Amino acid sequence: MINSSVLVLNKHYQPVHVTTVKRAFSLLYLGVARALDRQMSTFDFESWAAMATESGDDVIHTTSRIIRIPRVIILQFYDRIPRTKVRFSRLNIYARDNNTCQYCGRHLPRSQLNLDHVIPRAQGGRTAWENVVCCCVACNLRKGARTPEQAGVSLMQPPSRPRWTPVFRTPEGRVAYREWLPFLGLADAAYWNVELQDDD
Repeated sequence: MINSSVLVLNKHYQPVHVTTVKRAFSLLYLGVARALDRQMSTFDFESWAAMATESGDDVIHTTSRIIRIPRVIILQFYDRIPRTKVRFSRLNIYARDNNTCQYCGRHLPRSQLNLDHVIPRAQGGRTAWENVVCCCVACNLRKGARTPEQAGVSLMQPPSRPRWTPVFRTPEGRVAYREWLPFLGLADAAYWNVELQDDD
């Protein structure tokens, strides 16, 4: 429980990071952050620790008390605006496409999916948001180094650059905790987060 996730907001209530419960409690104790409850009230460490817990709350036990785990904290002195550019990575392509083959429409585990260049690299296709999609192994083999038109398949939707930040979601694309919902967009997220590069 101590290594589960806590959403970190800047002082303008914008999400900037996800941290562990252990780190969140350190920030609260040092006075660098305040905890935010479901009613959007803020608390310092002592007032948070003194709050009663409710049934279903995630808690940690100390030698003298039980403390509810905050799922959202606000940094008191940090006002930097979070990055808005979404990293071009496997993680984010699988997330954008919801782990769904963009040719046959099957939702599959990532182990049965890979990436496909809509316009093959052999025909001048680039490695970019607008040309790479998630697809199943069978469709990728059937399509080969052809365009969808040449292979007689069609895309479910044209690929495009997403406008969300995936670090705040689970690998299945869900928001990790309901307390995070007011601060996050509604898009999906998932998988490897290594930036992909176009080999021009």
